[in-house]
Amino acid sequence: MSAKYIFVTGGVVSSLGKGLAAASIGCLLEARGLRVNLMKFDPYLNVDPGTMSPFQHGEVFVTDDGAETDLDMGHYERFTHAKLSRDNNLTSGRIYEQVITKERRGDYLGKTVQVIPHVTNEIKNAMRKVSADCDVTLVEIGGTVGDIESLPFLEAIRQMRQDLGRDNTLFVHVTLVPWIAAAQELKTKPTQHSVKEMLSIGIQPDILLCRSERPLPKEMRGKIAAFCNVEEAAVIGARDVANIYELPLAFAKEHVDELVLKYLRLETREADLTKWEDLVHRAYHPADEVHIGIVGKYVEYEDSYKSLKEALVHGALADNLKLRVTWIEAEGLETKDADGHPTLDYEKELAGFDGILVPGGFGKRGIEGMLNAIRYARESETPYFGICLGMQTACIEYARNVCGLEGANSGEFDPATPYRIIYKLRELTGVEEMGGTMRLGAWTCVMEPDSLAAKAYGSTEISERHRHRYEFNREFEAPLVKAGLRLTGTTPDATYVEIVEIPTHPYFVACQFHPEFKSKPLEPHPLFHSFTAASYKNRVAHGRAQTQLALAAEAIVTA
Repeated sequence: MSAKYIFVTGGVVSSLGKGLAAASIGCLLEARGLRVNLMKFDPYLNVDPGTMSPFQHGEVFVTDDGAETDLDMGHYERFTHAKLSRDNNLTSGRIYEQVITKERRGDYLGKTVQVIPHVTNEIKNAMRKVSADCDVTLVEIGGTVGDIESLPFLEAIRQMRQDLGRDNTLFVHVTLVPWIAAAQELKTKPTQHSVKEMLSIGIQPDILLCRSERPLPKEMRGKIAAFCNVEEAAVIGARDVANIYELPLAFAKEHVDELVLKYLRLETREADLTKWEDLVHRAYHPADEVHIGIVGKYVEYEDSYKSLKEALVHGALADNLKLRVTWIEAEGLETKDADGHPTLDYEKELAGFDGILVPGGFGKRGIEGMLNAIRYARESETPYFGICLGMQTACIEYARNVCGLEGANSGEFDPATPYRIIYKLRELTGVEEMGGTMRLGAWTCVMEPDSLAAKAYGSTEISERHRHRYEFNREFEAPLVKAGLRLTGTTPDATYVEIVEIPTHPYFVACQFHPEFKSKPLEPHPLFHSFTAASYKNRVAHGRAQTQLALAAEAIVTA
């Protein structure tokens, strides 16, 4: 039997949590033994989010096959076991690009190419493509109902109902029931208008997820049901939760999965949510906390580091710890005196953190601040974890301040540097286009057996996802290794350096890949787990923690 479809749309305003809603429903269906897949359509004309500013779009999530995708794909992977690829996230730009390519090839045999049927057929074919090996496919339509850009996608899912029938398609509409403080009441009118907008294009929602700050009274659910032509039981009060991993449990309590099974005429076993219940219990009843300072370039907008923050949460939760994060703008650590030398102010900014992390990024802005943060972590023996740019800057800092290579830098930041510790990938020399021109996707890494990273993974060979243009220059390997830096992970052919460590430091690990993309709440990533454990051990050593947890932290770091 072909897959059944759940279409998730949003109304009233954006950022209501359609992605988390789709991921949570997928999680509940998986818990009942169904095979699920998820995909997202984004209405913008960019081919992918790879060239978009993190301040505009947030994080770019990378899949194993090297696709640069929307951050909601991260939610899908964290909440389910769906194997996502470039086929799971399409934009208007990619759809139109495919249609125009076919038109130029003559595939349409001289016909007039139009939104209906050519664009909508492309969208429907994309949905069918990802549904081949699953029972239920959840399809999220980005943006808000009423946007011009999203009309072709909404028309396509309307046609899917016509093609497949009511028993094989389900419309879930996420909407807002705002609390008006002046009137001291919740208002249903925005939801009514949003559903009316859906009806005007031929779509009748089956389930309404009503986002609100307050509980939705029964009489209000009845009112919404009457005006929006849905069952009262299908009007779901989707209140804000303190922890996003509580969402599957909250939806289960509201019988969302039972409604889905009823409408799609599916029979399954009972959902087993024991592990999620245990996870949420630990989140609300931590034994202690761990405080991490993240020194980044885009910290004003936390969604720029969405997967990173969640991976740290996963690592902390594994040891029943609450994560406390302080976002530090890298430029703020760049203060210099009259002679151009760094002042000691940055040390005061960084004192007191249990661990310091420098994440990925592009461009010169904030680099000197990152170097100061890394120097502080190295000299004060504070656990350090560097990711992508965080590894490159760690190598530059070591070259400058330990090896004495004054002016050492990356070719990205200073093309005239006498010591080009980091340089552009050879195969990208002369390539000036920005989109998709990086080392992207899953690459194999081979590690030294006695390294911290190998101990954390419990293996000497791994596969991790990349997104970068610059690499460590192995011409400078000898002086850095002689001075104590250890290159503990490389590609199997030893061309590219993947992991560096300082063995004399309590915990100093930096990697060229992005491990955050593979972390799940129930399966925390080994490097994040080992980093938060080492950071907690540092907290214990400085008398900031409950010492009874120190042994657990010690076991994880030294295992």
